[in-house]
Amino acid sequence: QVELAESGGGLVQAGDSLRLSCIASERTISAIDMAWFRQASGKEREFVAAVRWSTGSTTYADYVKGRFIISRGNAKNTVYLQMNSLKTEDTAVYYCAARTYYGGTYSPAGVNYWGKGTLVTVSS
Repeated sequence: QVELAESGGGLVQAGDSLRLSCIASERTISAIDMAWFRQASGKEREFVAAVRWSTGSTTYADYVKGRFIISRGNAKNTVYLQMNSLKTEDTAVYYCAARTYYGGTYSPAGVNYWGKGTLVTVSS
């Protein structure tokens, strides 16, 4: 069973930065892509960013491009999300996700494994 564990969420002010971490069990090394999704209260879960394990290539949603950075850790089972210039609309539960196949567009339905999420709250 694959396990993903997020950390780093919290309460910050608009304009601040926050770094989320995701630690995966060793079995997740079979993942092709690691990604972050988020879900605001009353809204559907949406894609934020993804990184391909083998190449380090990244993909971002337009609403975070230029502000968020996804990266792999030195350890093969870690992935980070550096969030800069946070806005109140970034408030959500952020989920780490793993996809074990080569695919196109990132969607919640295409994720194979999920973490339990970490709450990020951005105040004005």
